[in-house]
Amino acid sequence: MRKLIYGITVSLDGYINDRDGRIDWTEPDDELHQFHNDRYRELEVGIHGRRLYELMADYWPTVPADASPIMREFGELWTNKPKVVFSRTLPEVHWNSRLVRDNAVEEVRAIKADGDGVIEVGGADLAASLIPHNLIDEYQVYIAPVLLGGGTPMFPALEKRIPLRLVETRQFSTVTLQRYVVE
Repeated sequence: MRKLIYGITVSLDGYINDRDGRIDWTEPDDELHQFHNDRYRELEVGIHGRRLYELMADYWPTVPADASPIMREFGELWTNKPKVVFSRTLPEVHWNSRLVRDNAVEEVRAIKADGDGVIEVGGADLAASLIPHNLIDEYQVYIAPVLLGGGTPMFPALEKRIPLRLVETRQFSTVTLQRYVVE
């Protein structure tokens, strides 16, 4: 069975974007960007919600020629990586992506059962729909040293606790990574 990771940069007060939806405070430096490239290279499939897919598709397939080599590398990785995009409103998807309109929970269960590698979910709303069904196996929380005071929370309200175990803490110059596995 594939392992599903939910990894995202979050403010110290638990938000993935500010009240205006901006994520400009999450910009990685070269060290962190290279770490993300190396991690992304190991994924079999990326699972995206609509907003994250649109954000990524607007930039990564056409990274400017004057962008850093690390950014150009990520653009190639993202464009070529198989992706499943969950959306009821997108008419189509590109860049090695497959569109799924319904039943995210059942579709993700099937994707997990169809291999033994690592997959990642991107997008807080999509992740929030999977968390209560115990589909996330690992949380990679990149904590940025900023307080936003509002925005989209990383985690949904839950009806019951999900026990986690801290397996790694790593300090980067711009964030602290905390990795947790579900017990």
